[in-house]
Amino acid sequence: MQRIEADPDVGLPIFTCAPATLIYHFDTDMFEDEGAVFDADSVYGDSTTSITSSILRGVDEHGRTYAAYGKSGYGMPIDGDELDRIDMKHRMYSMLLDEELFLAPIGSSPHRVLDLGTGSGIWAIEFADQFPSADVLGVDVAPIQPDWLPPNCHFEIDDVEEQFTYTQKFDFIHSRDFLFSIKDWPRLVGQCYDQLEPGGHLELQCLLPVPNCDDDSAPPESGVPLFSTKVIEASQIVGWSLLEPNNFAKYLREAGFVNVVEKRYKVPTGPWPLDKRMKLIGAFEMESLLQGASAFSLMAFSKAFGWTMEQTEVFLVALRRDVKNLRFHTYYEFIVAYGQRPKNAMAGKEASPESPTAESPGSPAKTDSRGSPVKTVSEDSPAKTESEGNLGKV
Repeated sequence: MQRIEADPDVGLPIFTCAPATLIYHFDTDMFEDEGAVFDADSVYGDSTTSITSSILRGVDEHGRTYAAYGKSGYGMPIDGDELDRIDMKHRMYSMLLDEELFLAPIGSSPHRVLDLGTGSGIWAIEFADQFPSADVLGVDVAPIQPDWLPPNCHFEIDDVEEQFTYTQKFDFIHSRDFLFSIKDWPRLVGQCYDQLEPGGHLELQCLLPVPNCDDDSAPPESGVPLFSTKVIEASQIVGWSLLEPNNFAKYLREAGFVNVVEKRYKVPTGPWPLDKRMKLIGAFEMESLLQGASAFSLMAFSKAFGWTMEQTEVFLVALRRDVKNLRFHTYYEFIVAYGQRPKNAMAGKEASPESPTAESPGSPAKTDSRGSPVKTVSEDSPAKTESEGNLGKV
């Protein structure tokens, strides 16, 4: 890959933070008539080339705008409606994690931080504000980040399924809700391991769209289970497995990470819990489903089943009806898995078979008969799996 620098002659709005330089990673074999420009000032790569207007504009399909760049093709839109949904989800996840941006024990003075699939850039921007001494880099296949940024935050266009070309290593690498982008998770986790400083951490956060219902109030043919099952089926056909969050802890161990921890949080799909905080989280997730159902489905159903936009919209009627039904107590799980690259180089990838093992990665988060949270921690292994939630009953 080569880095691509924005061409001011394109005349399109792109994210800027003057006088910062914006860098883009591309496989330039995709393009014709692209001029190469050497950029000796950047620490993230060794060459640049101009960017095409099609990358900035994206491509229009199914009435939405999608990224025009990426090895696997990003399965979600990149238009204004999707950016609003991303920022809303960020607020929801902040509430879910007690206003924490991350859970890994990275210390109080991280130096270089990488946010994979940064999307609207909201996580990277908030991290940069919280840690002004850190240099925060957010990467994505689309230039959809805001214009005004903290001085220690910058963004690049990059397809992380390609070979990493960063010339410096990071103290912390973060990724959230990256499912519709990655087809080879073990390779990505391995690249992150190699790109971390010894002692650095990788944290993977993702919603697992497998519907759960502890009290059997939602039948399998109701909207949320029906929609989720179909989306998972389509993703398997297309190549984005939406079940991969179940394997995050395993991939971390196999790559050589130690001190691996997995935590699972319940995310209600509607405002049905009694607990006020979880009720609001459920309202956020319901709105995300109402806003994003088409975004989740249009491209995936078209590629997997050959469905038209009209067929997809008809299918989504049940979801949009039942997600508002407070009698259906369905929820997803939000999985956070993190691990540390060993500080001792001799304890590298050869030590991975002895790395911690997370318990029951496919099991749902647990509550007692009254809906109170049950937290499970393995005591016979240094690895941990924790389940948290407080859904209550309506």
